[in-house]
Amino acid sequence: MKYIKDYKDGDRVFDIYLCKFKQSAVTKNGKAYDNVILQDKSGTIDAKIWDPNSAGIGEFDSLDYIEVYGEVNSFQGALQVNVKRVRLCQEGEYDPADYLPVTSKNINEMYHELTGIIQRIENPYLKMLMEDFFVRDTDFIKAFKASSAAKSVHHGFMGGLLEHTLSILKLCEYYCSTYPLLKKDLLMSAALCHDIGKTKELSLFPENDYTDDGNLLGHIVMAVEMLNDKIREIDGFPESLATELKHCILAHHGELEYGSPKKPALMEAVALNLADNTDAKMQTFTELLMSTAETGWLGYNRLFESNLRMTRMEQ
Repeated sequence: MKYIKDYKDGDRVFDIYLCKFKQSAVTKNGKAYDNVILQDKSGTIDAKIWDPNSAGIGEFDSLDYIEVYGEVNSFQGALQVNVKRVRLCQEGEYDPADYLPVTSKNINEMYHELTGIIQRIENPYLKMLMEDFFVRDTDFIKAFKASSAAKSVHHGFMGGLLEHTLSILKLCEYYCSTYPLLKKDLLMSAALCHDIGKTKELSLFPENDYTDDGNLLGHIVMAVEMLNDKIREIDGFPESLATELKHCILAHHGELEYGSPKKPALMEAVALNLADNTDAKMQTFTELLMSTAETGWLGYNRLFESNLRMTRMEQ
């Protein structure tokens, strides 16, 4: 099959894709049409069905796999598909692995590395708490391995939450080796748990969309609730340690306007915020560069609040 990332203006489309989204709409002239988002593991592309009642447009809905015939064109600087025909596909005609974005790294190897870090935690309460999540809770482990770290901004793919968490753990290990006043066990535990709420904030693929709790509460609040539930099951867990750990989670976005209920007040909370911000921005830039064929200016990016450009180094 031809992947979405490889399409160019003027290309013909004739392949099977996942319909991630479908919505009926009406033009200014009162003509009905359908907005559709097509997806494969390389990304998504907007599509329009300008004549949804024609004989060549079969019945389908969001999250169906559909065979699409049409043409790629450019509209306001972005590619979209002008759909001519659609056929609903049956199970066995497609391999779901071709349509769900997934980390390029080995999920089991990454998880093994993560649990190895847990084994190096010396504080018995923090180690027990981390093992309760990442070693003994099979439902949580399954969701954590499969979850993305975001809907679209960075690590928006299966295994993305694991990959993001492991990257932050490595950054935090460096911080601890360079700034010895950091309490390593606290920082590493906070890094492990900072985004666990995303297992409930976002539904699993193929939806990868915000749940009701995700929209109403957010992953930071849900992470603290999940910590509270596990901490209550550990006899004698120090109250001050629980408070410091939860503070790191609550403050890991750094600023109130970025969704943190609290600004960092502990050295470990500052370190976690810096690690999270570093990995999010570096991965966002990486994904941006990998998804474009441009070699010059890439346009304005909201996360960076800047017009970005690809580096041109003399060879």
